[in-house]
Amino acid sequence: MGVSDLLYGAYERRLLRQLDQSRLPHHVGAIVDGNRRWAKDARTDLESGYQAGAAKVDEFLEWCHDLGVGTVTFWVLSTDNLQRPQEELASILDAVEGLVDRLADDGRWHLTLMGSLELLPPESAGRLKGAADRTAGVQGMRVNVCVGYGGRQELTDAMRSLLLEKAAEGRDLEEVARTLEVDHIAEHLYTKGQPDPDLVIRTSGEQRLSGFLLWQSVHSEFYFSDVLWPAFRRVDLLRAMRSYASRERRFGA
Repeated sequence: MGVSDLLYGAYERRLLRQLDQSRLPHHVGAIVDGNRRWAKDARTDLESGYQAGAAKVDEFLEWCHDLGVGTVTFWVLSTDNLQRPQEELASILDAVEGLVDRLADDGRWHLTLMGSLELLPPESAGRLKGAADRTAGVQGMRVNVCVGYGGRQELTDAMRSLLLEKAAEGRDLEEVARTLEVDHIAEHLYTKGQPDPDLVIRTSGEQRLSGFLLWQSVHSEFYFSDVLWPAFRRVDLLRAMRSYASRERRFGA
């Protein structure tokens, strides 16, 4: 072990000691950005970049579990990404499918898929759904996998679901509009029944949400890291946690 490794370990332990466990987030969202740029910097192919990014999710979940986080939502494929060249999209889906299979086989995570699976190739959608279904009885940390996800699409799906539900009850649009409440919409989101994210982390230096959990993140705290996702380290997560714990949450006040 070199001097740099010793210093890194000492710094990580110091960060851990500084954390107030009572002020850590219960639900962490992650926009896992930077796989392509990491592959370019590493002078490797895109497929290796996406595989490295998928492997980082395994580590990230372990770190969150150790810190007592109850729910993690990570965004691995957006609806916009579905327009990428077929070869690149195939590499992304291969990495995501392998990741979800691994997470299901782990036995500790309760997996929920969030997104428009009908937009994916049928074989990919079937494999992902089959893996998530295997975790239905798991009582461990909830892990939401956003694949084929878009924030506007989620809100559209929620409103469509709500209107169809009310129509099945025999209610007309005017009555629905007159009695509509915020909670009625929330009950039809992909995350229904779950707490909203306390902390949203985005890697790669981009300082925007790009539509991630538009409704749910209204009172979230945000942390933007310059680190590309495959290079994200436990110490980077601890820095995000330290930043979150030091803030006074006002919930819009």
